[in-house]
Amino acid sequence: MSVFEQIKQSRSSDDVAHQIEALVLEGVLRSGDQLPPERDLSIDMGVSRPVLRDAIELLESRKILQRRQGDGTFVCDIIGQVFSDPIASLLPLHRKATIDYLEYRREIEGIAASFAAERATSFDKDMLEKCVARMRLAHESENFKEEALADVEFHSLIGEMAHNLVLLHTLRSCYKLLSEGVFQNRSKLYEKAGGRQHLFEQHMAIADAVFAGNSELAAKAARDHMTYVMEKSTELENEVERERISSLRFRQRS
Repeated sequence: MSVFEQIKQSRSSDDVAHQIEALVLEGVLRSGDQLPPERDLSIDMGVSRPVLRDAIELLESRKILQRRQGDGTFVCDIIGQVFSDPIASLLPLHRKATIDYLEYRREIEGIAASFAAERATSFDKDMLEKCVARMRLAHESENFKEEALADVEFHSLIGEMAHNLVLLHTLRSCYKLLSEGVFQNRSKLYEKAGGRQHLFEQHMAIADAVFAGNSELAAKAARDHMTYVMEKSTELENEVERERISSLRFRQRS
């Protein structure tokens, strides 16, 4: 079933562009998603192909869409504009930035989880249920890579379920830093003894509260999760620093 709707009024290229922009803004179309072939899309939206082409050209000029010769039309990577490339490259180099990043996420994810519990639709819950099943399977099979990917998807879904555009895109910019490995401690938490189990249980607590529609419990579960991540990240950093100092002592005295 198509996510695009018939345009019933002027059927201008501006109307077509506006609908596609709204789908991107609402998170229906994500970065990297491919649009249907031109013929199918023009039928779905009830417009002529010349009108559709004009709309795509307009969205290309706005850097929302990108046409790739021989491959089709794709949604551009528009996530992450909250953090410019120079800032993103500096964040992992400064300990305070890491702590501030996690502190910010703790508060904003509490809000997102609370909204998600209040506003989640049956479609939202179905998608979250599938993500939880994916996470559980990866956890039980000890597939760290898959579990880490499901972790990012889980938090992204909670952001979508909050049904707040500013929250959605702000959180996505944060998760992009995770998916690109800007903050490495996240992966190390999974490797730490008991870390994977704690993180899994925390994710399940958030999901259960959202499914139950308990906004207060969902917010608390999300904040508790991020508090755990903050505390364990600090412990890991301290361990790495102690290891570095002791290795220098060893080298000097040898």
